[in-house]
Amino acid sequence: MNLIFSDEHIAVIEKSAGELCESGYNHTKGIPDALQKALGREAFPVHRLDRESAGVMVYALTKNAAADISRQITDGVFQKEYLAVVQGAPASDEGDLFDLLFFDRAKNKSFPVRRIRRGVKEARLNYRVVEKAGDVTLVAVHLLTGRTHQIRVQFASRRTPLYGDRKYGGSGDGVALFCRKISFLHPITKAAVSFSALPNPTGVWGKFNSLIK
Repeated sequence: MNLIFSDEHIAVIEKSAGELCESGYNHTKGIPDALQKALGREAFPVHRLDRESAGVMVYALTKNAAADISRQITDGVFQKEYLAVVQGAPASDEGDLFDLLFFDRAKNKSFPVRRIRRGVKEARLNYRVVEKAGDVTLVAVHLLTGRTHQIRVQFASRRTPLYGDRKYGGSGDGVALFCRKISFLHPITKAAVSFSALPNPTGVWGKFNSLIK
């Protein structure tokens, strides 16, 4: 975890792959524990990233801030942009993806389905190709809904799984998914704020010139 910004109300961090964005069961330590140790106060998760993923996140440091950011997420004010490396290349250099997804809790896996039924939710995102490098492609993703494993399953269902995402048919090591930017209104001042980062250009990320600082 790398602390990017903090004030009395929020803390913004860059999560590393493998870190838990929430404190786990059986006293498993997560980012809220690390923030409490660093800042001396409780941190409240308001959104999440898969354990395998990395990137920018915000935590509320008061219950009022948590409630406000949660409302922004529900109302679509809170925006998230991702970078992903997919195997192969999407059919088009940019586009909108829409699916109906069912999350199977027993299998901890989401599946695209054809009709609405109990537990099925709409999933939407748009993407654009940033750069191609051999048999992998860097795409920028604007997430419009926040479903479990959404980016991973939507690309995998189109035969372009994320690099390293073995759960959804990818190969290689480490799921190549990074939340590069979050934008929202500060819960107290209401000023528009945004925070961003880039993945370290190592491993598969190092194939792309656009990520080399």
